[in-house]
Amino acid sequence: MKIIDSFIDWLGVQKRYSPRTLVLYRGAVDEFYAHIFPEGEIEAGEETSVLTPLNIRGFIASGLESGLSARTMNLKLAALSSYCSYLMKQGLIPSNPVKKVFRPREEKKLPEFYTEKAMGNYFQSLTEEREGQEGEESFQVLRNRTILLLLYASGMRRAELCRLKITDFNPERSVIRVLGKGDKLREIPIPDAICQELLLYLKRINREFPGNTEGYFFLTDKGAPLYPAFVNNVVKKELEKVEGFTGRKSPHLLRHTLATHLLNRGADLNSIKEILGHSSLAATQIYTHNSFEQLKKAYLTAHPRAKNGGKNGN
Repeated sequence: MKIIDSFIDWLGVQKRYSPRTLVLYRGAVDEFYAHIFPEGEIEAGEETSVLTPLNIRGFIASGLESGLSARTMNLKLAALSSYCSYLMKQGLIPSNPVKKVFRPREEKKLPEFYTEKAMGNYFQSLTEEREGQEGEESFQVLRNRTILLLLYASGMRRAELCRLKITDFNPERSVIRVLGKGDKLREIPIPDAICQELLLYLKRINREFPGNTEGYFFLTDKGAPLYPAFVNNVVKKELEKVEGFTGRKSPHLLRHTLATHLLNRGADLNSIKEILGHSSLAATQIYTHNSFEQLKKAYLTAHPRAKNGGKNGN
């Protein structure tokens, strides 16, 4: 077994990283070796001997020059650092060379989110669709709407939605149990109105797919478990139907949107951290910047001195 294969196995078994993260980490390490060995031929022992600060700096510089962002290269550095730490544990290298490499400075970018008005437009469109509905709506329409409602109500990640099971929903307690990163379980409270939508959906899926033996909460048109690209397409199509949604339309933006709306309406950071499943408060604090921008906008709009530029007068 190659060193990188054993490293990826270790990440999956010991660290319990998600399949997507494993692909990203392996890709980063493979790209480093492709940079050092463009011919693709690696002699015995060279896998470890080329892991030097100089070579790693060259790899980062090459990525930046090709147009990759500082954030992307820092993610690759994190993967390489994890790889080197593993090699240290195996006694194959004496120290971690990534520790001697300065990370590219990233531009601070606030999380994108949808406005409360835009989300209100979406919910209003659902009401209008139902009022004009003749007969029973299709399973696809009901499922797609429920996917978007749940993403916004819970703030769960796309991968968490894909592996959600029917047994994870407890309507009596109005909570959903989510298996997050590192196989960490958390419970998310769900508003009563959304719970009713979920119950309505479950009645339908049980009728449409009585052979759903694995008990997945959401299924594709053919009865298979959801996959990331499917969820992306559902969210994009749902939001394109309504005015007010500009820019990207993705499941992750709904997660940002919930966090921002909760914070703007007075929820504390620790509560939002638990709902989102963040491992540290630092990851949640970025939403305070969005909240501050909202506060600043309201201040500049309402304050009489701000309106006239601080000049004396009426």
